[in-house]
Amino acid sequence: MSQTPATPPVFHDRIREGLLRRAGLNQAQIDDALRTERETGQQLDQVLIGKNFLSEGKCMQFFAELLGLEYRPSLEGTGVPAVFIHQIPVQFARTHGLVAIEDTGSTLRVATHRPLEVQPMDDLATLLGREIEAVLSHRGEIANLINRAYRHKADGVDEALQDVKDTDIVSIAENIQESEDLLDANKAPVIKLVNMLLFQALKLRASDIHLQPYSDRLQVRMRIDGVLYDMESIPKRAQEAIVSRVKVMGKMDIAERRLPQDGRASIRVGDGDVDVRISSVPVAGGERIVFRILDKTTKIYSIDQIGLTTDAQRTIRRYINYSHGVIFVTGPTGSGKTTTLYACLDEINAPELNILTIEDPVEYNLEGISQVQVNTKKGLTFAAGLRSFLRQDPDVMMVGEVRDNETADIAIRAALTGHLVFSTVHTNDSASTVTRLIDIGVEPYLVSSSLLLVIAQRLLRTICPNCREPVEPNEQQRYFLEDLKLTPDQFPDGKLSIGRGCDECFRSGFAGRTAIYEVMPIDTHIQEQIVNKATASQIKRGALERGLKTLRMDGVTKLLQGMTTPEEVLRVTQLDVL
Repeated sequence: MSQTPATPPVFHDRIREGLLRRAGLNQAQIDDALRTERETGQQLDQVLIGKNFLSEGKCMQFFAELLGLEYRPSLEGTGVPAVFIHQIPVQFARTHGLVAIEDTGSTLRVATHRPLEVQPMDDLATLLGREIEAVLSHRGEIANLINRAYRHKADGVDEALQDVKDTDIVSIAENIQESEDLLDANKAPVIKLVNMLLFQALKLRASDIHLQPYSDRLQVRMRIDGVLYDMESIPKRAQEAIVSRVKVMGKMDIAERRLPQDGRASIRVGDGDVDVRISSVPVAGGERIVFRILDKTTKIYSIDQIGLTTDAQRTIRRYINYSHGVIFVTGPTGSGKTTTLYACLDEINAPELNILTIEDPVEYNLEGISQVQVNTKKGLTFAAGLRSFLRQDPDVMMVGEVRDNETADIAIRAALTGHLVFSTVHTNDSASTVTRLIDIGVEPYLVSSSLLLVIAQRLLRTICPNCREPVEPNEQQRYFLEDLKLTPDQFPDGKLSIGRGCDECFRSGFAGRTAIYEVMPIDTHIQEQIVNKATASQIKRGALERGLKTLRMDGVTKLLQGMTTPEEVLRVTQLDVL
């Protein structure tokens, strides 16, 4: 049933000729590879890659041409057909490096990084009862796609709940491992239950899990796209076991129930790591637990992928390539500031630059950049870290957050002595950042001479593509449009796009988020205003006259593009009234 070509008897002669002609290998290398293949029983493609005669990409490309198969260097954005996930065990997919990437109806197209292994393809065709067509791709791409696909195959918590007993606390410590694999179901009931909650959160793209105790139950809540939703209710009798399990995971004091505690855990989902920050607080009815999920497999976004307009991208690219000065990204908690900072650092990251960051916590690892984690218990604060950075011959520094006068002062003085400094601050808009720095005690002339650019941002939920539909605006939506100074005739056919709500988007009508931005360069006019201690509203009014696009203006642009709804723009920009 499989359409993978069988190995013909004269295949070695064709390989020899093909490698010499197309791959540029010399005769000695080819003889060595063929000898190793005969002696070890390894497939020839693995030998060529293992001996570094060919890179994986060139090897896959060569065999794709030789065998008449498609070669896909990237599987980013590829969906796995449901029939594959439901019928093929994850262990089979991982062991043989196989994953379906397309269902054409007549055949199932399956990615593999082993072009000469026919047997697993035949087994797969038998298991599925379908024709299989092979597509060649990289091993890492296939592994990542398998992890992403099977992460969505969660069984819920119902099955685990059936087995939760009051005595399970005893078995918690015996089963704990340094790093838990969420795909391994052979765990004690409480461990399995907590794993399934984390699994479900990853499936739903949740950023936080709340375990809130009530008098009769433990309520599970998840924050998805910035909004908190009630999920399962767990019986009260399981509460103590679950809290104890969570504390063991986070290396917290299992006996301390009267004081707040913080912990961290690293969990494994297939080959990907997910960091979890855990917080416990004693409340009426028990202890309240909150998990913050930091998915390390999430890719670092580039500047042109985070929702910036072309003009804003051009402005940011100009300023992040300055040799010295301070660039601030501002917004409330959870508004995507770190993502924007990482996009900027990734843009300028180069071997000739020494880039250092101090963060709380280090959320994602950036290749080629030295990242330091804040440790206040040991005296490693933002200010202390920043001060030590100055002795590390830096070109670019990133400080997770400016919270006090000391950190702000060091950051600004570092900028004045020839360093480029990135940081975040919590203010409502770009102009307020200037006055906040002065409020916490930085001299106006220092702010004026060091500040380059302020980027304010928020996250807007985007309409679910699965259930979006155009509708005539109702009376309430017309009021919202009036607040945004818009009329229905500015939209295609006078209709707004909305999400009706479906299983894919948790009945919310929204799936995913994009950012809206207010990018304010500190020009000579603003520098004069800073020295003269102008108010935030005066600075913003002047910037608007010179072409500043506010958060609300950017939100309106995305609304007119059909990405979101009027209610969402108003909700997110309620403090941006100018």
